[in-house]
Amino acid sequence: MEPVLAILTGLFFAAAVYLMLSKFIIRVLLGVAILGNAVNLLIFTNGRLLREVPPVLAAGLDVPAGPVANPLPQALILTAIVISFSFFAFLLVLSWRAYEGLGTDNTDRMRVAEPEDAPLPPEGY
Repeated sequence: MEPVLAILTGLFFAAAVYLMLSKFIIRVLLGVAILGNAVNLLIFTNGRLLREVPPVLAAGLDVPAGPVANPLPQALILTAIVISFSFFAFLLVLSWRAYEGLGTDNTDRMRVAEPEDAPLPPEGY
């Protein structure tokens, strides 16, 4: 199962990089969302996939008697899901405001700070 998840994680990373290199804002946002999911899947896979053992100790034990699942990757993933969702929501609102103000989601056309017909800035003082 771990090799399948490793291949899936690689595909997620490849798709995320491909989408984030696009010049359209919505594709960049989708790439950021897929990248967050790829990182979560990577952390989950690195935490060892053990279905047979729970991530808790039996009652009365201070040290595990046998193999136990690692609860740390699960806690990290839950935290990362919340953070990535809030980050995605912020980026979505930011891109919507940019689209409303500029009328396009193409990053080449969003260069209002660098007009093509404006003279170059001075190179020295």
